[in-house]
Amino acid sequence: MLFAARFARCGALVILGAALAGCADTAHRVTDAITPYKIDVVQGNFISSEQVAALKPGMGRQQVRDILGTPLMASLFHTDRWEYVFTLKRPGVAVQSRRLTVFFKDNVLDRTEGDTMPSEAEFVASLSSKVAKPQVPQLQATEAQLERFVSKPEAAPESASPAPAAPATHYPPLEAAPR
Repeated sequence: MLFAARFARCGALVILGAALAGCADTAHRVTDAITPYKIDVVQGNFISSEQVAALKPGMGRQQVRDILGTPLMASLFHTDRWEYVFTLKRPGVAVQSRRLTVFFKDNVLDRTEGDTMPSEAEFVASLSSKVAKPQVPQLQATEAQLERFVSKPEAAPESASPAPAAPATHYPPLEAAPR
């Protein structure tokens, strides 16, 4: 009797091990199908080409701050320079990184250096480029399609004027009846 119980326990362990080994492939497929949500990471100040075009030499620091916003980096060792850096990291898309440096001389804008900035419209278009655009259905009917819907006027007696239609007293149900 003791031998039979041990044999049954050992057999159960072997069957359980075989079942778990068979599930490993299924578990691997499930974990591959379920992916974590990855967020878009936006860091810094987005500077558009319109904002850069609004900068004019001779503007004060506050005027530049009003146009571009607070700089991301203002060095203690280089008080005559503000750094504007923008980085956008999105899953499945190359990292976008742009930099603009604003130089001051005697607390007025001297010059700017950096990457060419996109316009606001170009930037918004680059954000939506990852999203699949739905296909727009054709909204123009052909002549053959229009001919199917042409109503032909009924011949009415000339002396009788058409009577106004009575309001409906019964309306069809909005939803199907439960089964």
